[in-house]
Amino acid sequence: MNKNLYVLALGVFGITTTEFGVIGVLPEIASTFRISIEKAGWLLSIFAMIVAVFGPFMLFLLSSFRRKNLLIVSLLIFVAANILSAYISNFHMLLIVRMLPAFFHPVYWSIALSVAGQNSDPQEKSKAVSIIFSGLTLATVLGVPLATFMCDLFSWRSSFLLTAFINGIALIGVWIYLPSIQNTGISSNKFSMKVFRNKQLWSGLFLAFFIITAMYSTYGYMAEFLRSVTRMDGEQISIMLFLFGTAGIAGNKIAGKYMSKFPFQTTFVFLILLSGIHLLIGYYGSHFVPMVLIVGCWGLVHSGGFLISNINVTSSTLDASEFINSIFTSCGNFAVTAGTLLGGAWIANYGIEHIIWSSITGLALAVMMVFIKKKYTETKL
Repeated sequence: MNKNLYVLALGVFGITTTEFGVIGVLPEIASTFRISIEKAGWLLSIFAMIVAVFGPFMLFLLSSFRRKNLLIVSLLIFVAANILSAYISNFHMLLIVRMLPAFFHPVYWSIALSVAGQNSDPQEKSKAVSIIFSGLTLATVLGVPLATFMCDLFSWRSSFLLTAFINGIALIGVWIYLPSIQNTGISSNKFSMKVFRNKQLWSGLFLAFFIITAMYSTYGYMAEFLRSVTRMDGEQISIMLFLFGTAGIAGNKIAGKYMSKFPFQTTFVFLILLSGIHLLIGYYGSHFVPMVLIVGCWGLVHSGGFLISNINVTSSTLDASEFINSIFTSCGNFAVTAGTLLGGAWIANYGIEHIIWSSITGLALAVMMVFIKKKYTETKL
């Protein structure tokens, strides 16, 4: 089963590199099209918005199709969209092409997370899910910094071609090595509206929303912060993104290990640590050497955010796992959109050097939701 999960994680690596690979090249895209960095940020937020709005509907629409075929078609669309993006000379056309694979992003994520959850013991669910999320971590370790490096070496267009290649490798891996997946999703489950009356689920969704909004409010503009405030060049930013992601490998494993045993404590400690790191970024942001150390710590903590958010949502109910995962994917991408827009607005009003306060605001709200969710959990027990 672990082999199957790693094959699925390879696809997650491809699609996540497509979504977040633009983070490191936003300054160059903004320069090419003569637009503000906030407007260039729409390349990230419009992708996330499509995922958020259409995620559950796409899963309903495609519920009768074979799961492996859906995974392959999804990755094929990602390959084609990235190749097209490399040859577009109009920013608005680039936005439109970025929207196309976004419709299939939640389909892939929901199937992959459901396979992990349904084929593992309850005690091992967090570890199984962490394997899927290792694809996201790998995208952070390799995908985003490689895209940034290609941009610095050649142009931002070459970064899209690299992303197309990564998705192509993922497609071949899923096609050859992944066995057929039985349809166990929405079409074969009797879905009940009682799911939406679950207070634990709603508290988990709000908690996930605030966590991910806080994470991406600053992380979405990490390259611009390092360029403008820390005064790093393109090559140094690529190295920092690589350091961020490399530290995240350990962070993802740690989060998976402790969420299985201590979900409340792990979530709370995560929020406190991430808040402290953002305060350090605000204080030492203009100092080169301290920022190198802070970026490593930032990546270590940040990487567990998606996994922690997912477990807080999916542990709230055992019903309709694919649908719940699609809801989580939508919630997460609403949060990425909100974080990117909040960060862009904060930059426009207060400057890039003060962007960390947008994240700290979201983290404070997340701390409140942790205790609200704990209350509903104890009441149910």
